[in-house]
Amino acid sequence: MSTTRAREKPADVPPTESPFTWRFVTPLLMGSTLNPINSSIIATALVPIAQAVDISTGRTTVLVAVLYVASAIAQPTMGKLAACFGARRVFLTGILLVLAGGIIGSAAANLTMLIVARVIIGVGTSAGYPCAMLLIRARADQAGVNAPGSVLGNLTLAAQITAALGLPLGGLLVEAADWQVTFAINIPLALITLAMAWRWIPRDARGGAQRKLRAVASDTDPAGILLFGGAFTALLIFLMGLQHPSWIALGVALVLFAALIGWERHATAPLIDVRMLVANRSLGLTYLRTVVSMFGAYCLMYGLTQWLQEGKGLSAIVTGLVMLPISAVAVVVSRPVSRRNLIRRPLIAASVIALGVGFALRWANIHTPLVPIIFIMIAFGFSFALSALGNQAALYAQAPADQIGTAAGLLRTFTYSGAILSSSLISLTYAHAVNTAGLHTIANLLVATSLVGAVLAVADRRLPHRITAGS
Repeated sequence: MSTTRAREKPADVPPTESPFTWRFVTPLLMGSTLNPINSSIIATALVPIAQAVDISTGRTTVLVAVLYVASAIAQPTMGKLAACFGARRVFLTGILLVLAGGIIGSAAANLTMLIVARVIIGVGTSAGYPCAMLLIRARADQAGVNAPGSVLGNLTLAAQITAALGLPLGGLLVEAADWQVTFAINIPLALITLAMAWRWIPRDARGGAQRKLRAVASDTDPAGILLFGGAFTALLIFLMGLQHPSWIALGVALVLFAALIGWERHATAPLIDVRMLVANRSLGLTYLRTVVSMFGAYCLMYGLTQWLQEGKGLSAIVTGLVMLPISAVAVVVSRPVSRRNLIRRPLIAASVIALGVGFALRWANIHTPLVPIIFIMIAFGFSFALSALGNQAALYAQAPADQIGTAAGLLRTFTYSGAILSSSLISLTYAHAVNTAGLHTIANLLVATSLVGAVLAVADRRLPHRITAGS
């Protein structure tokens, strides 16, 4: 996280006009949704892709994994690059990469080219969220206004809704056309976002793009990026194979993480500012809360979805409808919470509600009617939305203003880490059969993570109640 910055230069805003007009916010929301929608839309295309390129369906799951890896590594990196070269430049570059990935993927004829396309899409879509956070922070500071709670809430809401809609949307697209459309959909989305961003996002300050190679290397920390990428990839290999764990991969991950910490402590402009995280303990706890809460949340969402289909025997359409309240509740909760810039109370409430959901699911079985399960999903929707809103607001308040892009990217990385860990634990839980006993194990995991989340929120006395002016 560098101290050398190519600062944003927002356009002059009339005093009577909000600095966060719909023209400024819309391309940021569009760019931020491209990553979550691409993470889920591919799921329904795996079987037809396997048939088209003549491989097993199991091998196509690499298309899911590579996007997670690319995104987890690229999110903080894009935040770092945005701080050095300008958020608008990096945002536009990311959209161009998404466009390229969509073209390559829709024309690909083998697994290798599909993997290349997914990596490019993962890297490109990773620019959206950290650049959006950096642009929002710079505009708020330039206008001298309080934190834009509604804008931050809309970022969270957009990500949650698009991630949830990616699965049914992918199913409809594949049914109406073919698997190529799950890649081709990025072409119009990228072109629309590119046009809006080019026209409506203010230009960066001059000088960020014209820099000598040595200065670029000093400010972007390529060694830190490589160490972080290698460590996270090795950790992912270990987590995705917990049924037959690769201890070598875990050992490599630990060694590389240790080397990363050692390097970043003395780097001039570190990717991950270890010294700042040690001094800013609250921000570190926000990352920890995020991975814990997302692990529990994705355990429930992925685990319950499988149980409803294979354990309870529901169709994919009915299962999707049962899970739909999670997104619907997010729409209801987002605005009143985000507009008040609340942090502490939403996080505590999220843990308490999730605790109740976990206990309720321990009593569920294949004979449980759908109505109680739907009410449980409504309750869980409150928990999921409050947790995401609270942690994003906490990050906005706790991260230094000139490091908000990288900090926001790391928040997404920890979110992906929770999702990846949950999928690994679910594969162990349902290793022999998708049954009610496995569902109860997942419920117990949700209870445990909820308790940990509550302790982390209550015990952190530096955790503010809300975002205040100057945060």
